[in-house]
Amino acid sequence: MQILRAKLSRPIVLFSFITILGYGLLLPFTGFYWDDWPFAWITEFLGPSEFIPAFMPFRPFLGPIFYATTSLIPSIPLYWQTFALIIRFLIGFSAWWTFSQIFPTRPRIALTIALLITVFPGYSQHWVAYTHINQELIPFLFYTLSFGFTFKALRAARPFPYFILAILLQICGIFPTEYFFGLEGMRVLIIFFFHKMDENFILRVRSTLKIWLPYLLIWILNALWLIYYYKFGPYNSYEVSVAKDVTNANLLLETADTLWKVCFYIWGQVLVLISSNIFSPTSLLTLVLIFLTFISLIFFIHLFDGETSHRNFSLSLIFVGLVGILLGRLPSLAAELPFRLQSSYDRFSISMMIGGSFFTIGLIELLFQNSKIRIFSLLALVALGVGQQFFNANIFRRDWEQQRKIYWELSWRIPALKPNTVLLTNQMPIDYETDLSFTAPVNWLYASKITPPSLPYALLYTEKRLGGPTLPSLARDTSISFAYRTLNFNGSTSQAVVIYMPANGCLRVLDPSRGDAEIYANLPDSLTNAIPLSDPSLIITDSTKSASPRFLLDEPKHTWCYYFTKAELAFQVGDLEKVIALEKQATSSGYAPEDLNEWLIFIEAQALTGEMETAKKLSKKILDEDVKMRRGVCVTWKQIQTRVQKDASMIASLRSTLGCNQ
Repeated sequence: MQILRAKLSRPIVLFSFITILGYGLLLPFTGFYWDDWPFAWITEFLGPSEFIPAFMPFRPFLGPIFYATTSLIPSIPLYWQTFALIIRFLIGFSAWWTFSQIFPTRPRIALTIALLITVFPGYSQHWVAYTHINQELIPFLFYTLSFGFTFKALRAARPFPYFILAILLQICGIFPTEYFFGLEGMRVLIIFFFHKMDENFILRVRSTLKIWLPYLLIWILNALWLIYYYKFGPYNSYEVSVAKDVTNANLLLETADTLWKVCFYIWGQVLVLISSNIFSPTSLLTLVLIFLTFISLIFFIHLFDGETSHRNFSLSLIFVGLVGILLGRLPSLAAELPFRLQSSYDRFSISMMIGGSFFTIGLIELLFQNSKIRIFSLLALVALGVGQQFFNANIFRRDWEQQRKIYWELSWRIPALKPNTVLLTNQMPIDYETDLSFTAPVNWLYASKITPPSLPYALLYTEKRLGGPTLPSLARDTSISFAYRTLNFNGSTSQAVVIYMPANGCLRVLDPSRGDAEIYANLPDSLTNAIPLSDPSLIITDSTKSASPRFLLDEPKHTWCYYFTKAELAFQVGDLEKVIALEKQATSSGYAPEDLNEWLIFIEAQALTGEMETAKKLSKKILDEDVKMRRGVCVTWKQIQTRVQKDASMIASLRSTLGCNQ
């Protein structure tokens, strides 16, 4: 027992160490992304049981997984990111146990394959925890353990219990998601190449098929289920169909691209990514972490000792790895979905992790006969994988910080909102959320209760939705309706508020009565054409309970955007004195806008309260900074002129001085 503890303790420490370095250092600063928001919102407002009907039109066997995890873990980002860290450790440790069963006499091979799977740099979606832990990583964990119990059964005196576990884990891994459909082909290859290697070819084929037959039957059952579900059943997601129009040339290009990325490029990808800005803090920290990880791994170097693999064994690893990569790519290729690194599409690499790790280890074993070179090469790859995952974590950290800014500014500007209102915008300056991702937190902000099947609010990107079934046109009284899992939003273009969030600046409500259609004419037509629909009166300004994203995000320090959004809200209710007071508070605290358009509301407030000279000076100051602001300044003074009739001639002269008649 003491020997067993010692044997387990060293790998546990190693996998814990690598998991924390790769995924844990920035964990407290990451949050929810993509579909995390709808799933968290469903849990909070409709309950975990809602996942069963919610997944019925998509992946019905995922519902129970979501139900189980969301029943145990509250919808708090820190909890889910911590859970993701635990699952990552379990994947690495389980992979080590699995490949120890497959290669019982080659502990070094088992360990290195498991380490490469743990930090596999082609997969960047770890931090979309609520979604991908349930959707991919837990089924992957089941599938990996299924491989291990297959070989445990083959070598056990009483194999039946292990065989049953292998079958059950295979079912739990393959049925929830189609991602791992091709992965089953690796089982038969591993059995053929690495079990009873001393048998002749014919005997190996026979014994392999005999062992694999029960798993093959499950695989066939899964294939029949997929064919029925996608072709004849209730499936209602992106259309999955074998690529009918793909030419042989395109197929070869896709295959070559996949093999290049998974076999070679991903292991040095982090160096390519940081080379574009090598002296940035992120790049320098990543390089330091890679170096420290490599040095630290030297303390575990005794775990990597072992004799050089035979050439045939190395070639077998390479061959099984290459086929495994292609089998892993098969489901996404059949769905005509691209495989792009550093995007949501790299989630497909999870089914290529085992194949990619097999190939990499096999190639190193084949090329480097010197044990020190071989070991240090492997340690370098693990360190690069850790660096890549840290680099990814920092991207998600920045995204979460930007989300924090958006949600708080939205709550400051729109304290409450009339039900059945749609927020229209062009595109938020953010990478990991779509309009339907934002729809969930918008409802979380403004609806304290949900009465199924009605969804009270929606946020839509005009750029993406205009002309489609969700947003057919921007004509008034156009119906807007769509399904949101088990709920339905039913609204109209006549009940819309148009918002805009610049890449550098503050969130604002665009108001046709203030000339915003002219001021922001340089924005895409899909947004500016929506501005006449914007109805700020749908914003409830005197709500007794104002919206606050404090349920998930701490309130940031009150800087310029706080004062600007509050000033815009004050202007809407006609409290011009408050607008001016907020400007003074902001400027006296040393804050100023990044987007000069944000001065315009203060120019208008100053002029409307009789402070014409102050408004004039501010206008000239803006034009001195950027002559391109002339349109915004001139439209603002045009609005002022229509509202201040007694000074119309003086304002006309001022507009001429500002170059508004050019």
